[in-house]
Parts: sequence; C-alpha cells; structure tokens
Amino acid sequence: MFRAGPSVRLTAQFRRALATHAAPPATPSTRHSWTKQEIQQIYDSPLMELVFRAASVHRQHHDPTKIQLCTLMNIKTGGCSEDCSYCSQSSRYATPTKASRLVDVEPVLEAARKAKENGSTRFCMGAAWRDLSGRKRGFERILTMVREIRGMGMEVCTTLGMLSPEQARQLKEAGLTAYNHNLDTSREYYPEVITSRSYDDRLDTISAVRDAGISVCSGGILGLGESDKDRVGLIWEVANMPEHPESFPVNALVPIEGTPLENNEPVPYQTILRTISTARVVMPATIIRLAAGRQTLDETQQAMCFMAGANAVFTGEQMLTTPCSPWDEDKSMMGRWGLEGMRSFEQPGVARKEGARLEARTEAHGVAPAEATADVATAPSA
Repeated sequence: MFRAGPSVRLTAQFRRALATHAAPPATPSTRHSWTKQEIQQIYDSPLMELVFRAASVHRQHHDPTKIQLCTLMNIKTGGCSEDCSYCSQSSRYATPTKASRLVDVEPVLEAARKAKENGSTRFCMGAAWRDLSGRKRGFERILTMVREIRGMGMEVCTTLGMLSPEQARQLKEAGLTAYNHNLDTSREYYPEVITSRSYDDRLDTISAVRDAGISVCSGGILGLGESDKDRVGLIWEVANMPEHPESFPVNALVPIEGTPLENNEPVPYQTILRTISTARVVMPATIIRLAAGRQTLDETQQAMCFMAGANAVFTGEQMLTTPCSPWDEDKSMMGRWGLEGMRSFEQPGVARKEGARLEARTEAHGVAPAEATADVATAPSA
C-alpha cells in the first residue's frame, strides 16, 4: 500500500531527514573522482557478480522495497529546431508527431491530479524547445503550472531545453523540484547523434540548475549506435560532477519512423542491466530511473533491474512520444514483487534541497508534505 503511518511518526521521520541532511556529509563510498578505467572494469565484470555487487550497494543506500512512481506529460509537442537523431519532435524529420502549441494550465493540473490519485508522486512536464528565448508568456504559464502542482504536495520536474541561470532561479522560486537535461551519451559519441547543441551547452544548463538549488535529473539513451566505452563515458561524466545527479534516467531507444535512427536494432537486455548496475555502484545515492523502452521488458527482466538498483519508473498513459506502462499494470506488478511507492520528498537529497519550504509546510500543517501523497493505495498483491 502507499499508506503512511500516523502523522506524528511521519512528521518525526521527516524532521529527522531534514536534520540529518541539512549539511550532507559525503560517505566514504560516494566518490567524484572515478576514472574511466575503473568504471570500465566494473562494467565489464561478470554480469551476475556485477548485479550482486550493485544490489548490495543499493541496499546500503536505499530501501530496496521502494520505487518512485513518476508521470510524464508532453505540454508542447513537436516543432523543435534541434536535430537530435532519435527524436520524432524535431522539425527536421518527417515523423508521425505533429507540432502543437503549449497546453493551457488547467489540462495540465487535471493530469497531475489524476497522476497523484493513481499513486505518482513526481509529475514531469516536457516541452519540445531548444531553449526559452522569446517565450516569456509561455515560461510564465509554465511557472504557474509548477507552483500549482507543487501546491498539491507533489514533486515537480520539467524539461524545457537549455536554461539560463536566471530562468533556473525562477523555476526554483516557483517550487521546481528537479530539472531533466540528459547528456544522452559520451562526449566522444555525442556528435554522431546531435550537432545543433554542444555537449558543453548541456553541461552549462546542468550547472545553472544545480547552482539554483534544483535537483539534477540527467542520464542517457542506450541503442543510439554507441559502444560499451560510450556507456562508460556517460556514467563517468555524470559521476564526476560536483554533485551526483539526484536521478539518472536509463532510456532504451524506441526507434520512431522518420528519424535517422528508425532502423536501429533494439539494445540487448544485458546492456540495460549492465548500465543500471554500473551506475548504481558508481553513484550509490542517486535514483536510477528505468525510463523509455521499459514496456519492451517483461516482468522478470524489470524485477532484475530493480534488484540491481533501479528505483524509479515512469508510469501512466504516455511518455513524451513513446508508450508507457499504465498505472494499474505497474501497481499490480509491484504488488507481486513486494514493492511499494516512494513518497514525495522521501529522497534525502531532494528533502535537503527543499529545506525551508518543506519545514514551513510541516509547521503549518503538522504533517510532512509526503503524507499528502502517501495515502494513495497501491494495488493489492496477486
């Protein structure tokens, strides 16, 4: 069940989390000085040994029964000027995805309410833009969305393209929890996939987000034609940031007709499992999100990913332009495997960055904001 205990106990736990993580000490196993050779050795180790090692690390840093349920909504589809070769929203390719305007506020809020009712505790919004230049009114509308959804007691994430430091500051002020900006692959392979935006452009946006006090969500896509060396290079890049990303999405390419990568072969399952396991060993405190392409994995394959350290999924009706596993199906699966949903702001790093905002809400209501989303029932076990 997604039910919390008594409010007094929950509030005490929440206060403890804030106090514990107010000044986060780096544990001996959290490093920011990994070499590519070290990560490659982890990645290349025998698969069962790697999964066992990752599972052991996972249990030292996370509750292995908890999975974060996130719902993603495309609030502005298509018409993007970028040339990302995997993306059907690029205006450069003839794909089934049709361009649309930015959605009004109320339909987004209704989708967030529905997601919350179904157990999701993080609501993510994506807009197919290169950046926010010349989009003042659209950005103001998004800030309203962020404020309203944050007021529901949910974590809020956006992905809007490149950000300036000032735009990141405004999003933080509105209540944004996390910002997604994937690196996609290694620095070396990146030009084979995208030429309209540099790797350093992406790193600059991540720096602006981190400096604003917003949690960073940054991962990659498997199946772009990259090598194992590139997968290691991606993990190396994020693992050596000043702060490990709060979440690391692992996407498996979903080839879409009309894009340059429409004929790419599916990425082997063991590659997904190796990537998740390696990321868990190297970034022990990070949330690892099993993202696009999850619907191609059967239940036992997903369970092995959870065993190896994946502890977040996208659930609901749709990803941005690709299929998503529905809530009921996911909750039934979780019930069979003894898993339950993570509460909003349960992740210590997120609670730390929310800081005073969460403390103030706790004082005003006598309960942690997580309780507002912890009372959604998960599916019964089979």
